[in-house]
Amino acid sequence: MREQEVLTALATVRDPELDEPITSLGFVASCSVSAAGQARVLLRLPTYFCAPNFAFLMVADAYDAVAGAPGVRSAEVVLQDHFAADPINAGVAAQAGFAASFDGEAVAELHELRAAFLRKAVMAGTDLVCRPLLAAGTTPERLRLMVLGDVPPSAELTRLRQRRAQLGLPAGDGAPLLIDPVTGAPVARASRHTWSVPAITALRRNSARSSWSSSAASSPNAPTKPARAATPSLIASDAKWSSRITVTGKPSALTAS
Repeated sequence: MREQEVLTALATVRDPELDEPITSLGFVASCSVSAAGQARVLLRLPTYFCAPNFAFLMVADAYDAVAGAPGVRSAEVVLQDHFAADPINAGVAAQAGFAASFDGEAVAELHELRAAFLRKAVMAGTDLVCRPLLAAGTTPERLRLMVLGDVPPSAELTRLRQRRAQLGLPAGDGAPLLIDPVTGAPVARASRHTWSVPAITALRRNSARSSWSSSAASSPNAPTKPARAATPSLIASDAKWSSRITVTGKPSALTAS
């Protein structure tokens, strides 16, 4: 069915903060494809006041995915039940970009925001790949010396390679496992800590959608920026990086400096 092919294409679109498919998150309200190949997708995000930059990224990516699906001759992606739905829908349909869609409110496109979330995804993905290695007895020092080709194949490793490649970071078999997500340079030292992956995942799911990015364009009718719940802080600067959780007071499985 053509609808299934469109849904498969939509599964490649990910929430920029959670790094999970919008299909599995339940953001696709409906999907239809006419006999003439006209595809129409309705998206609905969990909150009415989801940050417009996050929303725009997902709607624009969904449009590109649907337009490129087999058998689709024309695509329409509509965001529903969102305070900025009108400018987002109009901008995506016209392929006008974020700044033009929010003329006078947005100062730049979202390339850096997308890159920032990809860097977070690289850090989180590295932690997921390293976690079973640590559990199997691999030492932090050994991890530092490993390359991607040393790691057993897994869905987590495949995703990590993909996120690295999207950022232009080394992703081949000979690339170091532990790298700075900004520069791509190998880390100098690694140490081991523990925290619960399920707890962090649940926390991010519950809190991410209620937050505003500091770079978001705000509507004149938008509410005051809500307080952000305590969430994992993923920080990268120069040749140092760390992945830490502030809720439990315990760092992630791996930190490096």
